[in-house]
Amino acid sequence: MRGSGAGPGRGGPQAIGELLSELFAVRGLNRLRAVGELESAWAGVVGSPADRQTRVAGLRHGVLTVLVAHPVLLQELAAFRKPALLAGMRQALPEVRIVDIRFRVGVVEGGLG
Repeated sequence: MRGSGAGPGRGGPQAIGELLSELFAVRGLNRLRAVGELESAWAGVVGSPADRQTRVAGLRHGVLTVLVAHPVLLQELAAFRKPALLAGMRQALPEVRIVDIRFRVGVVEGGLG
């Protein structure tokens, strides 16, 4: 039962459905913001023209997955640039736990695919 004048942020009881909706909305927005921060940091760290041929696919258990438009670039990033890229991402986002980067060939919008 709701008290008179009760509502969000007023200390009154709220229906569980309303609370869950608010929680999911906040988490969804935070997730989108986090993905945007990862993408922005990645673009700055990898530099041009590779930033247009790669895309952050996700971060799970500290492993950043990056899609790469073609195998030659994947080989360059994985074999020669990975340590510097990992260090750059850690420096750009010190509050995010990134322990490794995995590269996969995939469709990258605007890439050479």
